[in-house]
Amino acid sequence: MKPKIGLALGSGSARGWAHIGVIRALEDAGIRPDIVCGCSIGALVGAAYVGGDLDRLEKWISGLAWKDVLGLMDVRFSGGLIKGDKLISFLEQHFVDRNIAQLPLPFGCVATDLANGREVWLREGSVVAAVRASIAVPGLLAPVKRDGRLLVDGGLVNPVPVSLCRALGADIVIAVDLGSDIVGNSLKRGVPAEDRHGPSWSARLLTSLGLKSNGDLPSMTSVLSTSVNIMQTRIARSRLAGEPADVLVAPRLAHLGLMDYHRAAEAMPEGVAAVKRMLPAIEYALAE
Repeated sequence: MKPKIGLALGSGSARGWAHIGVIRALEDAGIRPDIVCGCSIGALVGAAYVGGDLDRLEKWISGLAWKDVLGLMDVRFSGGLIKGDKLISFLEQHFVDRNIAQLPLPFGCVATDLANGREVWLREGSVVAAVRASIAVPGLLAPVKRDGRLLVDGGLVNPVPVSLCRALGADIVIAVDLGSDIVGNSLKRGVPAEDRHGPSWSARLLTSLGLKSNGDLPSMTSVLSTSVNIMQTRIARSRLAGEPADVLVAPRLAHLGLMDYHRAAEAMPEGVAAVKRMLPAIEYALAE
């Protein structure tokens, strides 16, 4: 009997556009997952893939400029820096929303219950609503109310959801970890990665709000994004040690910042390259 292949797409904010490159490279190699699970940005890309909207998503992100990213931000200072209504409204208008149960492949995504820290698996209801909960990065995107709970980014508890893939019946899990090279590279010589490649998203955001950061220190948003990177990387390493994937794909993305959504042209090829590096291991796992 052919083994069921699960694809676990990890969290990582703008670095998640690399997931598209991963999926394209797997398809080119004749490998199509039977089950797809995602956390945070992995939930968004995974939902688009399973729902047949990946081409549309790729076309959209390929044309994104920084001003477009900023235009999707409804900034406020309660719950999260970004309310998220503009982003979800855009997704609902440009991508097909449906019930998770109606998707052609089993799909699930991970969120975190803010009240008790429990991991929440979202397996029913609106795809867009589930994705919105999974991408609610604490401090950046406001939490989501769902079934009497406040939900935030699943990366707090399970950044690379191998366990969810297994629970949905995957025999072999190919996992994508977007943070494997972040710690140790995110702050070099005291400068965050996203601040070393031209004007950072954080600097632009602060400028748009009429605020300026101290030139001697990283900006508030850079410190926040670097802290999130470190936290999720440590959690991912711990979870993957206890719940290992059969193959771990690790794109090299330390040069991309948390909110560099306009740099898809750099992220997607890294996903392709990561799959090519691991293709012998993938083929070996599938042949066993």
